[in-house]
Amino acid sequence: MTWRMPAETAPHERTWMAFPRAGLTLGDDAASAEEAYAAWTAVAHAVAEYEPVTMVVDPSERERARRTLGSHVDQVEAPLDEFWMRDFGPTFVVDDERPGVLGAVDWTFNGWGDPEWAEWRKSAEIARFVAERTGAELVSSLLVNEGGGIHVDGEGTVLLTETVQLDPRRNRYADKERVEAELARTIGATHAIWLPRGLTRDYDDFGTNGHVDIVASIPSPGTLLLHTQRDPEHPDYEVSRDLRALLAETTDAAGRSWEIVDLPAPATLRDEEGFVDWSYVNHLVVNDGVVACGFGEERADAEATEILEAAYPGRRVTMVDSRPIFARGGGIHCITQQQPAVETVR
Repeated sequence: MTWRMPAETAPHERTWMAFPRAGLTLGDDAASAEEAYAAWTAVAHAVAEYEPVTMVVDPSERERARRTLGSHVDQVEAPLDEFWMRDFGPTFVVDDERPGVLGAVDWTFNGWGDPEWAEWRKSAEIARFVAERTGAELVSSLLVNEGGGIHVDGEGTVLLTETVQLDPRRNRYADKERVEAELARTIGATHAIWLPRGLTRDYDDFGTNGHVDIVASIPSPGTLLLHTQRDPEHPDYEVSRDLRALLAETTDAAGRSWEIVDLPAPATLRDEEGFVDWSYVNHLVVNDGVVACGFGEERADAEATEILEAAYPGRRVTMVDSRPIFARGGGIHCITQQQPAVETVR
């Protein structure tokens, strides 16, 4: 069998999410907790305007989830300790030789390198749980990886980062050749583009060590959306400049040079913790739309909306204030996972 991860623009059956629960990510006071519940709920309701949403809910949050999410979002129960569905959930794949067959890659998940603060062992079981709920064939992998650490065009190209898949806290004995062989087996990637690093904030204690889904995405074959920091006062100014130069020298699996579309960062440079990694690249493509991160900056949000609408012709862009999500380590793409519609993945 030949598994292939479809482009995120392919039709979806639904989107999967995980509901917040008590723990470090939620926050240690009532106001912080309510902020997290509200942010995850707002994203779920925005996605549900376009396609079905299924929310995995820890038993401890059963009543709150029912009250908050309402009838717009399907809910299933399973033990959770984290709620970044992109990273611990399955990566869905299809088999072009067996139409109608859905696969679910169960990466090995160790909480982004098993830092001292991470609670991840319950969520590491969710990929198998979701695979069973969807009737997908399980594709087991020993590669420590997260869904936010890869991005594909559905035609063989994969973007990834040296500081993620080659992180010794994740894959102590990995090299590029071994990682690429596993990605070819599991998601059908035949052409890997390795970024040397991710955004600056992502290397803090609570970061992922360089996830690509906050840096670059592929809205259509041969086109890249690239996070661009325009202010020289931010360390990501040099990061995004250097990444653009590197990507300009690469091609996709079909041998096409990239059309690189700059997606500028908001004007805000810092929050209470330091330099922010606010990024419009971290959006979710849904059926007939895009659910994008907003940051409360009228001019920057409007510019990003215009760029995204041009990159995804015919799709409506819905923005959700994602500052509470980024304050916890990620964005809208990080808390969602698309399930392709297997009959129409092309």
